[in-house]
Amino acid sequence: MKQRGEFGLIELIKEHFPTPEGMVGIGDDCATVPTSGDDLLTTTDMLIEGVHFVRSKSSPEDVGWKSAAVNLSDIAAMGGTPVATFLSIALPRDAQGEWVERFVEGYAAISHLFGVPLLGGDTTSSLRDIAINVTVEGRCERGRAISRRGAQVGHTIFVTGALGDSGGGLKALLDGDERTPEVEYLTAKHMRPMPRLAEGRELLTTGMVGAMMDISDGIASDLGHILRASGVGAVVELSSLPISEQLATFCGARGLNKFEFATSAGEDYELLLTAPAELATQVSFPLYPIGTIVEGEGIEWQLDGEQTEFNPQGYTHF
Repeated sequence: MKQRGEFGLIELIKEHFPTPEGMVGIGDDCATVPTSGDDLLTTTDMLIEGVHFVRSKSSPEDVGWKSAAVNLSDIAAMGGTPVATFLSIALPRDAQGEWVERFVEGYAAISHLFGVPLLGGDTTSSLRDIAINVTVEGRCERGRAISRRGAQVGHTIFVTGALGDSGGGLKALLDGDERTPEVEYLTAKHMRPMPRLAEGRELLTTGMVGAMMDISDGIASDLGHILRASGVGAVVELSSLPISEQLATFCGARGLNKFEFATSAGEDYELLLTAPAELATQVSFPLYPIGTIVEGEGIEWQLDGEQTEFNPQGYTHF
């Protein structure tokens, strides 16, 4: 039997569980459930040892931080405010002492930074690998959560920060690269992402954002989600992608394509959004325009205004 792949599995689940009217369900960064006051936002994500982190390459504190951060980022992507987290973790015997104590320290550090309590979860043993699942509950003014479905022709495509740094950091970790200043910078970006919660809230308050999500799988994949949900296409200018000096130096020294990292490596956890061009003058933080929403479907990649054969795919889990 042919394997369904990640998105085939998601579609199968959606067939069995259509979203009730008035709610936002499978296919966005958070589920949204209306209440008598604010909308309730819920997101959940899983990290598996050997897939999302390598124990020998990652400190327990970093894994704890990242476990919370990637879920808080989903709340940011809807313009919401996190209220509480729930942690479930499966641990093999050799991780049930010092490792998990240090993991909790990292998880607590980012939780306290954003004032988000941990209210529950589950613990169990594992025969081999560590498995971590985090759920975050958040809130947003009723009917105002930003989804992936509102991109409009003529909108500018923006991102909130540099792309590809996390992917560069992951490669440096896996390759055992010398800890040069740029490698230190990139690995820190990989292990300690900073969810854009304040930026997400400010973007919501402008009332100008059409569609938004966080960048977990690279813009080649994530922008595609917005385009399919909104029924539009996009033109992206590669020379406009915000790429850090550290990533450019790292790629240049190794003969690597910096655009591959910036479009496809993922785990940057910046925000990707569409809005009228003047939004950039309405917020207190930098927004980087990288392209335009157009009629049609899919992404046309350009370099210095000319269409290119470059065709990144982004990260897929299956």
